[in-house]
Amino acid sequence: MIRKLAIIVLSMAPATAFAQTLPTTPYLPLDLATKAAQAALDACVAKGNNVSVAVVARDGSTKVLLKADLSGPHTGNSAEGKAFTSAALGRDSGEVAEFIASKPANNGMRDMDSRFVIQAGGLPIKIGDALVGGIGVGGAPSGATDAECALAGLQAIEAK
Repeated sequence: MIRKLAIIVLSMAPATAFAQTLPTTPYLPLDLATKAAQAALDACVAKGNNVSVAVVARDGSTKVLLKADLSGPHTGNSAEGKAFTSAALGRDSGEVAEFIASKPANNGMRDMDSRFVIQAGGLPIKIGDALVGGIGVGGAPSGATDAECALAGLQAIEAK
């Protein structure tokens, strides 16, 4: 009898472990990433700028990369790097550039990851209070214009 009871109790232990609640993490759905990228691309093309737009997930993996017709060969890497920088640091890539420029001791941040592009044009994507990714634009005549187009992408999905 005791042996049967022990077997029953031991066989129930894994069931208890499976009943635990799994953690949940906010993420950026592909449809929103695509919508943001297309809105950013449309905003820049409307201004006559053939750019590339990248949207990356919180972990830095690329979800969407759009290249305008006649965009330069370097613009895709630029857009991905700016998006990665913003997702990794949770900050505007232009603000990161200013922070580094403000103090020579901060220059080491450029070497933290080879995927960083420390120039204006990348913005973090926050839905509610959760950082879910980054959007980057590369190829306009200035980083300020890249950033304006990235902002249009955020506005299209009502992100911060």
